[in-house]
Amino acid sequence: MPTMYILLAYLLGSIPFGWLVARFWQVDIRRHGSGNIGATNVFRTLGPLAGGLVFALDFLKGWLAVYLGYWLGGDPVFVLLLGFGAILGHMFSIFLGFKGGKGAATGLGVLAGLAPDIFIIAMVMAIILITTTRYVSVASMVTALAATIMMFVFNKPLPFTLLVALVTAFIIIRHRTNIARLLAGTENKVGRKNG
Repeated sequence: MPTMYILLAYLLGSIPFGWLVARFWQVDIRRHGSGNIGATNVFRTLGPLAGGLVFALDFLKGWLAVYLGYWLGGDPVFVLLLGFGAILGHMFSIFLGFKGGKGAATGLGVLAGLAPDIFIIAMVMAIILITTTRYVSVASMVTALAATIMMFVFNKPLPFTLLVALVTAFIIIRHRTNIARLLAGTENKVGRKNG
């Protein structure tokens, strides 16, 4: 039975909202900008309405998976497996040939379900970083790292802390092309469409 719910969380995470929203605008988002289906590329390609909608929907995937875990009894390991399943689904969607987004928005949704206080701090930090650096990739990676540290500092349940650390590692790995562009000085800033 638990395996069925983990699979359900994966399928929930696999729903490619970035691709679906862009298709509503008659655009294949994989052929525009960076080719990524995440909220940032949708924002750059189609504007703030589409980008904001994708962010909200991707966020909800993570939050709903965690909420389902609590609703089904709240065992910490079970909750984290559902959250991780949703993130894996987002990154490796069965509906897109096991390709997908970078996990930042869905990861934030999971964080909101596991530790709402740390989520609020992380969101404020992300907004400040995006506003000051104009790099969404920097905000995503730094915020993920900070969330991991805060999970340890605030003595959150160890399974949840380890999940956040694991997700942070995945997010950074998924941003490896962004890291290369940052080092080369070619990373796109918020407001530019090409990337």
